[in-house]
Amino acid sequence: MGSRVRELAGATPATRDRYVDLLRVASLAAVVLGHWLMAAVTPDGVGNLLAVVPALQPLTWLLQVMPVFFFVGGFSHALSYRSLLRKRPEGSDDSVYSAFLRARLQRLLRPTTVFVLVWGAAALLVQLLGGGGGLTGVTLRMVTQPLWFIGIYLAMVAFTPPLLRLHERYGWGAFAALAGAAVAVDVLRFAAGVPYVEFLNFAFVWLAVHQLGFLRADGRIRRPALLAGAGLAAACALVAFGPYPLSMVGMPGEKVSNMAPPTLALLAHGLWLVGAVELLRAPAARLLERPRVWRTVVAANGVAMTAFLWHLTAMFGVYGALLALDVPLPEPASAAWWAQVPLRIACAAALTAALVAAFRAFERPAAPKAPGHPAASGGGPLAALGATLCLLGVLGLSMVGFNGLLDGRTALLIAIPVSAPAAVAMTLGGWLLVERAGRGRGAR
Repeated sequence: MGSRVRELAGATPATRDRYVDLLRVASLAAVVLGHWLMAAVTPDGVGNLLAVVPALQPLTWLLQVMPVFFFVGGFSHALSYRSLLRKRPEGSDDSVYSAFLRARLQRLLRPTTVFVLVWGAAALLVQLLGGGGGLTGVTLRMVTQPLWFIGIYLAMVAFTPPLLRLHERYGWGAFAALAGAAVAVDVLRFAAGVPYVEFLNFAFVWLAVHQLGFLRADGRIRRPALLAGAGLAAACALVAFGPYPLSMVGMPGEKVSNMAPPTLALLAHGLWLVGAVELLRAPAARLLERPRVWRTVVAANGVAMTAFLWHLTAMFGVYGALLALDVPLPEPASAAWWAQVPLRIACAAALTAALVAAFRAFERPAAPKAPGHPAASGGGPLAALGATLCLLGVLGLSMVGFNGLLDGRTALLIAIPVSAPAAVAMTLGGWLLVERAGRGRGAR
């Protein structure tokens, strides 16, 4: 792997924006570290450190960096789709969307599908043997929670072509329209009490942040300090005077969460984060010119999604081992608990590395098919249907988990009850459709 990383790093074109790659890795790493730090596990269950020590909730304004990842996604999607448009043969416009969708989805869905299959089989075995209580049950329920991110990202990929066309026509106006829709949703939610309308902001808020990536791709974020200042001021005002909580991540038992579904406060938070990271662009670019630093970023990018998928597995594995070895788990936020944090994180990182070594092969991208290639033509509707099924499946799994796989337990996906078997079936069915679309008519 080391020689491959050196080869890839050495072949990096001078025109590549290395800072985007750094932001992708750093944002996922911050999420992983935040999850490891926030978990307050005791023999009686799993809590949230931010609920135990509410004074730490302002830290979420630094550690809640998912907006940065979606911002980077918008930048990358714009460049990728435009590259396919430039390479298309004359008269093959219809195949561009198919090629783009398949190439993006395959790399995302393959490691996700393996994760779902492995955990689904493990959950089935545990429950057939009569297990599923205590920390095992908590693990089966919570280990799928990060899949919500995969579902939202799938939607971003699918909507890239039409939203990119809107961006090219209206620029900041397209972003303003999505942000305005998010404002309208929160007004209807909080002022008018319209039921279920809040779920629309899963689309409007995250797609607005994604749209900022298009603006960056065209060099139209020219005043990052103004963007950061306006976003921070808006977020502070919304939290201080509106119905929004201080924490930018979900808290147990709270009536309103800024995350699920996302709120206008989270969109303002995303604005200030995007402005802040853009202010750091020049010094970071100089740092990334160092060969060793760049090789580290290249290596991390190759396994980032696999590490993200399995990091909670590693965390619960560490806690399970501590309980099995009768190592006392201190009271969360106590001095002994803080003293144990470095050891727990080191062990979780080591176990995550082992899981990455086992599953990283599934994150390698498939050989791309250019627009007009037989296997790249005619698969757009099939891939779109597969993406929709996968989106519903992974979002459903993120909510219901694997605990209760055999007893019909459900969770509400917007207003529809979804069980774990149904969510797994949708995920696997969607993945098979995407793979079939990738083979195309010329595969034979």
